[in-house]
Amino acid sequence: MKIWVIGAYGIVSTTAMVGAKNIEKGFQTRGLVSDLPVFDKLMEINKFEFGGHEIRIKKNAYDAILEHWNLNRHFDFSLIENVKDELEKIEAKTGTALNCGSGLKELGEIKTLEDEGYTLREIVDMVTSDMKEFADDETVVINIASTEPLQKYSEEYHGTLDGFERAIDENRTEHISASMIYAYSALKLGLPYANFTPSIGSNLPALKELAMKTKTPHAGNDGKTGETLVKTTLAPMFAYRNLRVLGWMGYNILGDYDGKVLSHKDNKESKVISKDSVLEKILGESPYSITEIEYFPSLVDNKTAFDFIHFEGFLGTKMKMYFIWDAIDAIVAAPLILDLARFLLFAKRKGQHGVIKELGFFFKSPMEIDVVNTHKQFEELVSWYKSLE
Repeated sequence: MKIWVIGAYGIVSTTAMVGAKNIEKGFQTRGLVSDLPVFDKLMEINKFEFGGHEIRIKKNAYDAILEHWNLNRHFDFSLIENVKDELEKIEAKTGTALNCGSGLKELGEIKTLEDEGYTLREIVDMVTSDMKEFADDETVVINIASTEPLQKYSEEYHGTLDGFERAIDENRTEHISASMIYAYSALKLGLPYANFTPSIGSNLPALKELAMKTKTPHAGNDGKTGETLVKTTLAPMFAYRNLRVLGWMGYNILGDYDGKVLSHKDNKESKVISKDSVLEKILGESPYSITEIEYFPSLVDNKTAFDFIHFEGFLGTKMKMYFIWDAIDAIVAAPLILDLARFLLFAKRKGQHGVIKELGFFFKSPMEIDVVNTHKQFEELVSWYKSLE
């Protein structure tokens, strides 16, 4: 299969590429949900070709992963050298970062289509052309670019496909963001699309309409990989045991480019909302909560979260629980990129289209479904797969 990655030179993208190419050569698949025995048919999808869009200036994926590896040393270097030739062939196309916020200046030297003076219609046409040139019938598009600021909803331009396309033709750049452009181009071409970021992506009535029109499956938003994965796995325990959560504090510190971008308030806001909204959906009420994300340069990609939970039990007694999540973000996120590609291709093969709600297992803010309990999400994923295999 082919995977077109938005943010192709990021640490998650390039780590996924290294992993996929080593898996092709027989390396183990630990961390891949799609390699669990229950999903046996997905294991047949074991060849991966990569392309993508990027705004950071690098020669190729090998050049990009070297930079990330030198900062993080997050796996054995021999795994890079083992697939060096394949990585050097992955050269991303220049992408767009329209309305992606002030955090982009933290990415270093960048080049965008809008900086070249292209109109919105020209940008959309170029992005679509790049995808079309790469794609075949087994291609999936996945957005792993930096988090965008929250976008103000416009019923006129976001509510219908006609309105969205009119915004493009009228060059209404204030209403269109990069993630919307990538989602639109993918769905227009009938390419399954996943949004692994908190950005809006395909989560607009206009783009959901397009997905139904082109009979294309899509899913999102915001990959559930670390602290929120633990939170949505642990919080149900309190509900099951009739314990009342009085307050939940989560303090996240991280470095690397993700941390730099999220150190800007406009980029951080949608990430905080995504992380903070899960408790009410699981507990049925909103306990007092604090969710903080702070840039801590020396951690690089070693994302650490400190959580404090205050809860009430039998006879009104108040008690406390603490946990620490400490993991390499790219290592927990990268396999999910391959998982989503496999599941979306499977969905396409089975004639599924529109929002694939059952893929909510992979997201903090799944579209069109309020289930964020990890246990229930996994059960729904398995049931959906079994109903189609």
